[in-house]
Amino acid sequence: MKAVDQLPLNDVQLSLLRMFARPMSEEQTLKIRRALVQFLSNEVDNELEKVVKEKNITDKDYDKLRNQHQRTPKK
Repeated sequence: MKAVDQLPLNDVQLSLLRMFARPMSEEQTLKIRRALVQFLSNEVDNELEKVVKEKNITDKDYDKLRNQHQRTPKK
């Protein structure tokens, strides 16, 4: 598996580099980062909703997982 820094840039990454290849303030940079994080967060939420619906996961399933013993025995 290649390290992330060895992967070629995809079209979106190249477009973003071109779009933001200009001087920006720290505030502008922070706003852009927040917007990208929000976008990715929405994408994850949408995918999660899709999987929950496809697999018919219910609140009971979440409750069961919450109440399961998750610790591994000490050696």
